[in-house]
Amino acid sequence: MLSRISKLTVSNKARIVTPRSRVFSSFPLLRVFDYETITKNLTVGDAISSVEEAFKQLAHGKVDVPLPMHIGIDETANAGPGDCHIKGGYVIGTPTFTVKMAMVSFYKNLDQGLPPGAGIFVVNSAVNGAPLGVFQENRYMTDLRTGAAGAIAYKYFRSQTPGNDSVGFIGCGAIAKVMARAAAEIAPFKGVAYSPPGGGAEEFAKEMEAELGLPFTVVDSAEALCNTSDVVYTQTPGASPVLEMGWLKPHATIIASGSDQPTKNEIPADVLAASKYVSDLTKQTLRVGELRSGVAAGTMTEDDVYAEMGEVVAGMKPGREGDELIVVDLTGTGAQDAAIGQVAWDKLSQL
Repeated sequence: MLSRISKLTVSNKARIVTPRSRVFSSFPLLRVFDYETITKNLTVGDAISSVEEAFKQLAHGKVDVPLPMHIGIDETANAGPGDCHIKGGYVIGTPTFTVKMAMVSFYKNLDQGLPPGAGIFVVNSAVNGAPLGVFQENRYMTDLRTGAAGAIAYKYFRSQTPGNDSVGFIGCGAIAKVMARAAAEIAPFKGVAYSPPGGGAEEFAKEMEAELGLPFTVVDSAEALCNTSDVVYTQTPGASPVLEMGWLKPHATIIASGSDQPTKNEIPADVLAASKYVSDLTKQTLRVGELRSGVAAGTMTEDDVYAEMGEVVAGMKPGREGDELIVVDLTGTGAQDAAIGQVAWDKLSQL
């Protein structure tokens, strides 16, 4: 009898200490937004104020922005060439965070009637970690947040001396269009366009003039563009500089967005060294931006960075102070992705 009681006691104890299976409720099904829905409902104007606030919070240390991850797709019989960039960020206090994959430089797609790149944003709840929405944006939202950064650079660093209102665009593709639209949200300007033969400068100028109601002219060289432009936007994918020091007006503002990986370069080292150099995120421009080229050439160090753009937005440092040459190096930050992700979710989740 005692033996039986002992066995029951042991058995009961075992049942007591065995954890009971927990039953969780499921997260709501995430929403998927297609390219057409996104492009019909989001504009660069929606992005500017939120991206500006994200840069401000970045300067105050209130944004978690990991360094980008890059996956190179070598050209083989079965794949490539192409690149995948993974970025993300969280602005402290906001209800969402964002992770983004941007696929670029898949140039063989053109032979199949497909764009050379694609992309998705995944917007997640910062309350419970659940994915909220997948945005099949094919780089459209990336372009919007890039344009928003270009607008902020135009706002804080352009010369506002009367008559200094000529804005040039070297490279006339999708990024140039969003830069032009974004700059027009800040202040009117006279546009100047240049691209190599076949680069679409004529089409760009005609489209932007009709859409923005601003005058645009096309010139036959980058030198001619720089000679006449007070602000120069560069957005090219190449590995060699697109302008020279002797071409520029003394007070020129260069807003460069083409360099986002170590193989790219738009601005000569001597121009960088002579300028008030502003980065979007210094730890990133050292790796993949124009600053990397200046450091490699021995003409610059990290100490030559005047400011990160967020420091100027936050009022920690002045922007333009006179007739100095300014270069703003935009490599694209996770803070921008977090900002446009929040905007997209707030707007499109209501549809």
